Amino acid sequence: MNRRAFLVIVASLPLWPLGAAGQQQRMPVIGVLVTHAPPTDPIFDYLRAGLRQYGYDDKNIRIEVRTALGRLEGVPGLAEELVRLKPAAILVVNEIAIRAVQKATTTIPIVMVGYTANDPMAMGLIDTYARPGGNLTGLFSVDSTLVAKRLEILGEALPEVSRVAVLWDSSFGRHQLDELERAAQRLSLELGAIDVRSPRDLAPAIDAAKRNGAGALILTFSPWFWMHRARIAELALQAKLPTVSEFYQLMEAGGLLSYGSFGPNNWVRAAYYVDRLLNGAKVADLPVEQVSAFRLAVNLKTARALGLVIPQSVLLRADEVIE
Repeated sequence: MNRRAFLVIVASLPLWPLGAAGQQQRMPVIGVLVTHAPPTDPIFDYLRAGLRQYGYDDKNIRIEVRTALGRLEGVPGLAEELVRLKPAAILVVNEIAIRAVQKATTTIPIVMVGYTANDPMAMGLIDTYARPGGNLTGLFSVDSTLVAKRLEILGEALPEVSRVAVLWDSSFGRHQLDELERAAQRLSLELGAIDVRSPRDLAPAIDAAKRNGAGALILTFSPWFWMHRARIAELALQAKLPTVSEFYQLMEAGGLLSYGSFGPNNWVRAAYYVDRLLNGAKVADLPVEQVSAFRLAVNLKTARALGLVIPQSVLLRADEVIE
């Protein structure tokens, strides 16, 4: 058989097996890098729900989740592992993950999903909100600002409290603690900060807060606190300490107040960025969004259990009151 005859035979072979392989190769991969939550966490269901709004499911997109499960020293390696998959984008939820991915790639788009301890422009992560430049975009909320607002609400709801214990995670919460200390001076409140680095620290920390005379407990942001919100609510109720945090679910489990954005909504919104990037948008030109919708929720069942009366001024401003 001469070479021309061979090429004709090859050209006439069925192409569908090669086409199927090509489709598999073309299926976009979306990486997700988280520092603490397990891959089975419900937050990823909200991402999938958001993607379905744009027509994506497991038949036309692949989501690859990598989690350090609290072992932060492993985050850079997980970032590099995701980069090797050549994803269309990598979703991240805090500065540790952002900086790890930025170190691993300058070209793959990175999408923030709703949380930073400080303004991303102030941290030098983006150029401007309208044109972030580089390879980072997404949505953020500045928790160092919101945590001070929570302290103000606590002071209004519990005017008899003069000493407040702060549970904070020094891996994430330096900006938040600084802001709390400034707000406490303005509100004439005394703070007692307790560093919590692992779930093992929770019970001793709340015991220490009670021994030190705290009349209430406020949480800064930490992935540990999100993952163990039900345990924190249980321990705080046992210690008779009203608790204020950003986590609605902690308030629902027995905390007194929550004020912040609703985290699942941020994961749903992240799908918008994924869709824009998959349709050819340049990450450097996709405007960064600051989360602007915040909810105040009050658990009156907890208030009654602790013998507290919440002022009408707080209840009237609440978006939700659990009776």
